[in-house]
Amino acid sequence: MVTIFWLAISYLLGAMPFGLLISRTCCGIDPRNEGSGNIGATNVGRLCGTKYGALTLALDMLKGFVPVALAASFSDSYFFLTLVATAAICGHMFSVFLHGKGGKGVATWVGAFVAISTSGTILCGLGFLAALYFYNFVSLASLVMVALMPVVLLFQGLYGAIPLALVLMALIFWKHSENIQRLMAGEEHPWKMK
Repeated sequence: MVTIFWLAISYLLGAMPFGLLISRTCCGIDPRNEGSGNIGATNVGRLCGTKYGALTLALDMLKGFVPVALAASFSDSYFFLTLVATAAICGHMFSVFLHGKGGKGVATWVGAFVAISTSGTILCGLGFLAALYFYNFVSLASLVMVALMPVVLLFQGLYGAIPLALVLMALIFWKHSENIQRLMAGEEHPWKMK
């Protein structure tokens, strides 16, 4: 019962659509109807400005960090942490408050893995920045980051967290399927116009 309750709380926290709330409150717009149509930090930042994008990013990261960090404080089971992290990220991706729709889960993924391996997340974040610098696509940089995590965890000896990294990598790649198609067709929107 405790596990079910914890997973439900993690899902509901992850399901909070902070990007939508911030955009409507601060900018008077619905990000689902403009830009990329996503409620994540990238689209909010493009539509409302950098500070609102940064606020969305921070809150979406906390949705992953808080439940996983609290769960890790009383359980050292990677299986349990995997369930908690997956619940929070699925809440973001498939929000009950948005009729099963939501964001792509990257910021919440970052928050969850900061709680599991801060140093590993920093290394993957460096991979994100490098990919963004050289290719100028947030979507591609995000995919590079999540793909690096299983490898980083392997070298860190955190074998119990590798299944989580693989499951979430598959989910995030699936959520980015349209971005991948646009990247392959040369139609993806760059982070900054050159």
